[in-house]
Amino acid sequence: MPMWTEWTIATKFLREGRAQSTLILIGIAVGVAVIVFLTALITGLQGNIIQRTLGTQAHIKIQQTEERNRILPPPQGSTQLLIETKRAQRLRSINNWQQVRDVLDRQPRVTVVSPVISGPAFARRGEALQSVALVGIDASRYLRIIPIQEDIVSGVFRIGAGDAVIGKQLATDLGMRVGDKLRLDGGQGRDSVVNVAGIFELGVRELDARYVYLDMKQAQSLLDLPGAATIIDVTVDDIFEAQTIAARIARLTGLKAESWMETNTQLMNALRSQSLSTQMISVFVALSVALGIASVLTVSVVQRTREIGILRAMGSTRQQMLRVFLIQGALFGMAGSLLGVVVGYGLVGAFNTFGPKLFYIPVDPWLPVAATALATVTGVLSAAVPARRAAALDPVEAIRHV
Repeated sequence: MPMWTEWTIATKFLREGRAQSTLILIGIAVGVAVIVFLTALITGLQGNIIQRTLGTQAHIKIQQTEERNRILPPPQGSTQLLIETKRAQRLRSINNWQQVRDVLDRQPRVTVVSPVISGPAFARRGEALQSVALVGIDASRYLRIIPIQEDIVSGVFRIGAGDAVIGKQLATDLGMRVGDKLRLDGGQGRDSVVNVAGIFELGVRELDARYVYLDMKQAQSLLDLPGAATIIDVTVDDIFEAQTIAARIARLTGLKAESWMETNTQLMNALRSQSLSTQMISVFVALSVALGIASVLTVSVVQRTREIGILRAMGSTRQQMLRVFLIQGALFGMAGSLLGVVVGYGLVGAFNTFGPKLFYIPVDPWLPVAATALATVTGVLSAAVPARRAAALDPVEAIRHV
């Protein structure tokens, strides 16, 4: 029996069991649609969360190592009892930060390197006083990490020459608007009056209420750290490799390198939980599809026992009968998955068009391919048991079957 005949017999069996075939195709389509839609939904949600979180911070922050107490060893033959108080951390510059920056610029997987000087200060306007964080930046580099110019709600992004950019909440608290003068006090008599050139809104209340962006020279003067950089911000090409790259940078530079994964452990746990839940849903849906296909084909074997016996008596081999039912399983999986992919795309489109529009769901072009392949393979595997049963039937006994 040639291959095309096996295909013909497989499709004939499917047509004769049209009601059962339709039901199982609908079941497979629903399962695949659920996999496509939920996977796309979770992926879009994760991307949105990551964008909102990392949109206001670098992937890796490099700082000086913590200062530690130097404890002299006790004299020989004596015992030392020690109660140690952890040393307070001063605001310090990264030694040779220009060389560190240049080295990191040449590192693989690193996309942007931006030196920053940041420290505490007070913002005064009349009798109003607010604690702020001065952020002195190299704008040409920093804006490639955090595009603050896109979040300006009033004025323009302009720093240097006495200009500064402040957060919307800080402007509200101090009753300021673009063009007003703001006095910044770095302590110990170091103060400066700056012009508010722009007001930004990052969407994070803490940042909008505290951040004041200056150029590096202004911040260095206010913080009494001439020529200094206290932090080097780094972005990488794969955010989920940030921890590995941070460890490599720490070994290379001898500095403290913290990735966003360390500083956002709750976010990482939430992302892992979402990914795990999606995988579990996919596994259970695939299992239900497999059981559905197996049950339909098992019934098909029982109903067509006489036909199988006649085919065997006419010369069909066990391997040929095995292939007939494996082809049926593959057809179930492929046809149902193609229908399911269309329905899944429809659900994604409906969500993006009529949903709450909190975020957009992108669809990975490989997701439908993967879902179709999964359903097809599942169909073939689930058909294995009934196919083996059909191939094992004795022709004489099968023909006598009523």
